[in-house]
Amino acid sequence: MSRHVAIVTDSTAYLPPRTMERHGITAVPLTVVLGDQALEEGTEISARSLAVALQKRRSVTTSRPSPEVFAETYRAAAEAGATGVVSLHLSAEFSGTYDAALLAAKEAPVPVRVVDTGMVAMALGFCALAAAEATEAGGGLDEAVLAAERRARVTSAYFYVDTLDYLRRGGRIGAAQALFGSALAVKPLLQLDDGRIELLEKVRTASRAIARLEEIVAEKAGAGAVDIAVHHLAAPERAERLAERLRERVPGLVDLHVSEVGAVIGAHTGPGLLGAVISAR
Repeated sequence: MSRHVAIVTDSTAYLPPRTMERHGITAVPLTVVLGDQALEEGTEISARSLAVALQKRRSVTTSRPSPEVFAETYRAAAEAGATGVVSLHLSAEFSGTYDAALLAAKEAPVPVRVVDTGMVAMALGFCALAAAEATEAGGGLDEAVLAAERRARVTSAYFYVDTLDYLRRGGRIGAAQALFGSALAVKPLLQLDDGRIELLEKVRTASRAIARLEEIVAEKAGAGAVDIAVHHLAAPERAERLAERLRERVPGLVDLHVSEVGAVIGAHTGPGLLGAVISAR
């Protein structure tokens, strides 16, 4: 790995720890506020604990990292020998994380390029991996940013939720869309579009919605080389079944990751989430 460019992302990328270690990627944690407790995602609150809290209808909100946390991360990278940092984050439509990183970058001891990927979960993770691989091949700041931006352009995310209530409460989807998706007990399918969550289709039952999710992902993947990530919250059996079917249906599949989302994304989707990220090679 290049010692000259450090790659920073945030905890909503949900990259496997071994992958982050192998590529030298640092993740800055977002915060989940559970009642009167502020807990760091990934270290102080698990997805399972979050799911239980939501099921008990406890108050759950999320907040961005402070600029000071980013500043410390950039200083540490410089002290470790980095001559520049590429800092890649979830969509600015969802969080103030990008803005906090921008503020910190102004005072960093080395050049920092902050990128709003417009992505979240492994859609963001794939962008961070692309940037890391570019630096490993000898690229500098510009090459790492271009690699991440290219990966974002060929990455799509689709997901099913049992209810739109959590997204509505958190302001991540409009009230009109939430009402539309909830009408007649319809089960919603959503997509990530231009950094925002948009209602894609309405399906009558959960089983039909998940079957339709599989069809959409298989069609989007096509026959070319792709990586896929399947995400869930408190729905491991659903996730494994979807992953197995995609292994059979996607001829160009290179890597397939199955993981539970963390507490920050889980707080806005609720238990039962099933999602898939498709990223072309």
